[in-house]
Amino acid sequence: MEPRERVRRFLDKLPYRLEILEFEEDTHTAELAARAVEVEIGQIAKSLLFLIGGQPVLVVTCGDVKVSQSKLKQNLGLSGKVKLADGEITEELTGFPPGGVCPFALKEQITVVLDKSLLRYPHTYAAAGTPHSAVAVTVEQLLEITGGKILEVS
Repeated sequence: MEPRERVRRFLDKLPYRLEILEFEEDTHTAELAARAVEVEIGQIAKSLLFLIGGQPVLVVTCGDVKVSQSKLKQNLGLSGKVKLADGEITEELTGFPPGGVCPFALKEQITVVLDKSLLRYPHTYAAAGTPHSAVAVTVEQLLEITGGKILEVS
């Protein structure tokens, strides 16, 4: 199943409506997505896959902040080397291409961490499975649909 269709089917099962926004322009970086959606960079929810001691962790944070690998490891209570997953591993585990990683409808069961920076906005725009799509979502909705937890990792 195509990534966008997987996201659509996931959203269709929710008790509320979240709409996928499609863009002609590329949205594979927070800067490009912010330009397409016409919001500030911080309102873009970027999803980054990290491997901590080989264990995958998807971090969702505002587009204008940098993830602190030491805070991520410490606040999750994990040990081992922390590294950002490359594009191939990201696509293999999430089912989404780099620049289109949606924080839900993941191919594999992955721990999801929502950075506290997301609380600055009433809603953010996350990738919806492709580098040309997004979905507006609140932190509360992200918590519910990802099963994630809010931690300070930036």
